[in-house]
Amino acid sequence: MSSPISYQLNLCFVYFAGSDSDISEETLVGNVNKLTVVPQGYFGKPKQGHLTFDACFESGNLGRVDYITEYEYDLFIRPDTCNPRFRVWFNFTVENVSVDQRVIFNIVNFSKTKSLYREGMSPLVRSNSRPKWVRIPAKNVYYYRCPDHRKNYVMSFLFCFDKEYDIYQFSYCFPYTYTKLQNYLDSVEKKYSDIFTRELLCLTVQERRLDLVTITHPTNLKKPQKQRMVFITARVHPGETPSSFVCQGLIDFLVSNHNIAKCLRQHIIFKIVPMLNPDGVYVGNYRCSLMGYDLNRHWLEPNPWAHPTLYATKNVLMEADNSEFCVVCCGLCLDLILKNGKKIRLHLVLTTQR
Repeated sequence: MSSPISYQLNLCFVYFAGSDSDISEETLVGNVNKLTVVPQGYFGKPKQGHLTFDACFESGNLGRVDYITEYEYDLFIRPDTCNPRFRVWFNFTVENVSVDQRVIFNIVNFSKTKSLYREGMSPLVRSNSRPKWVRIPAKNVYYYRCPDHRKNYVMSFLFCFDKEYDIYQFSYCFPYTYTKLQNYLDSVEKKYSDIFTRELLCLTVQERRLDLVTITHPTNLKKPQKQRMVFITARVHPGETPSSFVCQGLIDFLVSNHNIAKCLRQHIIFKIVPMLNPDGVYVGNYRCSLMGYDLNRHWLEPNPWAHPTLYATKNVLMEADNSEFCVVCCGLCLDLILKNGKKIRLHLVLTTQR
């Protein structure tokens, strides 16, 4: 497991649990940073079993920790930057544990009432010695309205730490970070340079790359006649990590030697923006950009300062639309559908623009 604590956010204010119980979860602006939580009135060096929480790493999110008992902790999600309305994504580590230490973690400030946690989904966990993500057993996860937290929905899960010197990481769902994407694109670019090109569309507010990937047969870019183009975008909402995994799978297929992939490359130019919201992904937001905008609501009139990634992407789309290309535009988004209150279907929406 590559240590998540090797990354540092550009924005990281620290809130110490118990320092001000009147602080609202909607005012939290930064992640906890190596915060060791001890009982009130305890003085001296923290002991083994006094848990240390950290979320100051890439795509991390945990804004506050309240000690309830030695077996129970209330955890507060840090809201999306500049937008306290969205509080869903969490991703944090816990260390300084004791062997066989059993705890209950209550995530107490979810902003959504409808969640797959109500239908059997469970959080993920991994550790240094077991780097593969696994789900916490559903029988140990509870999602309910809590009268102690203004009747907000709370997700509680039970966990037993079994290795004293492991660092445990918990997450809302499978993370897919900006750095993971950059490493992936680097490797594909080196291996398939004849059919795969990558260009910088713009830099984000925090100067991260907005990549545009082109996959096609080389001769298609030289033909004077009208060409077919499929334009695909993904990860406009940072917390919708499955869209990044699907986008990576799509790229893997399109550059492969499969006969269908070869045929598609022969007849179509694929343009892909694999991560529309790099800053939001990096800082651990759920829905918004660094500036607090839900980018999906600003396609009509994107601002080059407030929504630089949308502005640059839309310019490319408009240029293609005004050229000899026949363009179909699709957006990979996560959508959750509940059938009859019981059956759950997780699918990706392809929104055709033209």
